[in-house]
Amino acid sequence: MPELPEVEVSRQGLLPYLPGQSIVGAIVRTPRLRHEIPVGLDLRLAGLRVDAIVRRGKYLLFDCASARGGGWLLLHLGMSGSLRLVPRDTPAQKHDHVDLLFRRTVLRLRDPRRFGALLWHEGPHVEEHPALAALGIEPLSDGFNGDWLHAATRGRRMPIKPLLMDSHLVVGIGNIYAAESLFRAGISPLRAACRISQERYRVLAGAIRATLEAAIAAGGSTVRDYVHSDGGAGCFQLSCVVYDRRGEPCTTCSRPVRVVRQGGRSTFYCPACQR
Repeated sequence: MPELPEVEVSRQGLLPYLPGQSIVGAIVRTPRLRHEIPVGLDLRLAGLRVDAIVRRGKYLLFDCASARGGGWLLLHLGMSGSLRLVPRDTPAQKHDHVDLLFRRTVLRLRDPRRFGALLWHEGPHVEEHPALAALGIEPLSDGFNGDWLHAATRGRRMPIKPLLMDSHLVVGIGNIYAAESLFRAGISPLRAACRISQERYRVLAGAIRATLEAAIAAGGSTVRDYVHSDGGAGCFQLSCVVYDRRGEPCTTCSRPVRVVRQGGRSTFYCPACQR
């Protein structure tokens, strides 16, 4: 599933091309993805200018609110979605469900499993949209630090790894990035969140930031169908030190990496290096 780094890489890939451009229209080839696609999206978007593209959690937000009747287009890539910029005359393939048409290019949403979402929020205050209102803190924001994490986890007996993946607490930290961040911080994914000290949370917050920034620099992680806007693939998974390395020697202590199931997901960790 595309997480924060993959979505951010897609956003950065679109920035040189779309802000300042007006939408000519839209082609919708399916009535719904995870949710119904807004009826009349083509007419609603035609003539609106994309002033900015921002990210909130795993949503890409296209700011088209400057004109009367404008608003924000919210796009979520789901489990297998990807965006590509293609020439106007490029034929659509089987899973190419939505095209946003610009004068010289097309932004094409491909989503084989159709778990993505394309939503519309009328008016300027996109943070009020129900899909965004309950999201937690951004882990790359100034407000995210060890002191915040320590305060937010008091009384939380849940193991720290699934808690980090809870988007109501922190957005965009998926399975790969939670596992790698905890290894960097030397914290066991099995440890109860309320039993981690403030100082160790400061280390963890720095590890999360460093892991996400490294993943963005590497173009994200290629898992199943993920690609970014130029059709290229990320390579962060090639540098993972615990994720998907069950039984292989830890890069620090050479003991075998273990795997357990937490919340239906595989958790990889080194029992010697992570306490």
